[in-house]
Amino acid sequence: MKIIIPMAGRGSRLRPQTLITPKPLITVAGKTILEQLINDVVELVNGPVNEMVFIIGPSLIFDKKIVSQLKRIAHKYNSKAIICRQLKALGTGHAVMCAKKHLKGKAFVIYPDTLVKFHKSFNEDSEAVIWTKKVKNPDIYGVVKLNSNKEIVDLVEHPKKFVSNLAVIGVYYFRKIEQLKDKLHEASKSKKDNSKEFYINQGILGLIKSGKKIDAGYVSQWLDCGNVPKAINANKIMLNSKMNDTDHLASKKYQIENSKIIQPCQIGNDVIIVNSTIGPDVSVGSKTKIVDSKISNSIVRYNCVIKNADINNSMIGDNCVYDGLGKQINIGDFSQIT
Repeated sequence: MKIIIPMAGRGSRLRPQTLITPKPLITVAGKTILEQLINDVVELVNGPVNEMVFIIGPSLIFDKKIVSQLKRIAHKYNSKAIICRQLKALGTGHAVMCAKKHLKGKAFVIYPDTLVKFHKSFNEDSEAVIWTKKVKNPDIYGVVKLNSNKEIVDLVEHPKKFVSNLAVIGVYYFRKIEQLKDKLHEASKSKKDNSKEFYINQGILGLIKSGKKIDAGYVSQWLDCGNVPKAINANKIMLNSKMNDTDHLASKKYQIENSKIIQPCQIGNDVIIVNSTIGPDVSVGSKTKIVDSKISNSIVRYNCVIKNADINNSMIGDNCVYDGLGKQINIGDFSQIT
C-alpha cells in the first residue's frame, strides 16, 4: 500500500497562519492536520504502508525544513517518503499526475485539508472507494450519486437539484491506481491549452464510464480546518473527543506556577505557565511561555511568549510574542505585538 498526498496548495483562507507554514502542517489539538489524517488512514489500512508520496509546491514555500518534516512523518510509520513538486496550480488531477511515476498498485489519495473519523474498515479488493459524509446542505459540496446497489455512478459539484446528501471528503482508495493515471492522462490531453486545470473527478468519472465499480465509504466525523474559526472549532471538538486519551491531553512535561488548567487542553512539552488560567479547549505548542494570562478556546502554537493576555477564540502562530489585552486575535508565525 502507498499513500499519495497532494498538499501544494497555499491555504489562503487560513492566512496569516499559512504565510510560511503549509496548511496541512498547522497543528490542531496538538498534532498537525497531516499527521492526524495519515494516522487515521494507516489504522484503516491495518497493514504496512510502504511509500508516502508528498506532492508539494515550489521550494520557495516548501523548503528543506518542510521536506525534512515530511520525511520524519513517513519514518514514524516505517514508510519511504517520496517528494514530488507541483510547480503550477493546475487542479487536483494535475497534482496527482505530478507523482505519475509512483502511481502503481494499491494506493490511497488523501487531501489533507480536514480531520476525519472513519466509520469502519473497508474492502481492499474493491476497485475504488470514495469516502463521504452525510451533510445537511449538499448544494455547497461535491456529492456522489448512488445506484440501487449503493455503487457510485456519478460525481456532481454543487448540485442545484438534490442528488444525494453524501459529500466527498477528499479521501480515495484505488486497487490499481495506474487505472486512474490513465484516465487522468486522457483528461490532461483533452485540455484546450496548457493553462487549463483538470481534476481528480475527471479521472474517476472516466473509470465509472469504463465500467469500474466505485464503492462509497463513510466517515462519522469530518472537520473542516479551512479558515481560522473552523480550525479553532475543530481543535475544540478534537480535544473533547479525546478526553479519555491521556496522550492528547495535558502532558506532564511542563512547568506550572500559581496557575489552573481547565480540561480539555493539550499542553506541549517544555511549556511554562505562570499566574494564568488555561482552558477549556486550548492547545499550547511546546516551548511556549504564558504569564499573567487567561486563554480559552484557542490555539497557541510552538515557541511563543504570551503575557497579560485575556483571549478567547484566538489563534497564534509559531515563534510569536504577544503582550496585550485584545479579546480575540489571529496572528501568524514570527509576529510580535507588545
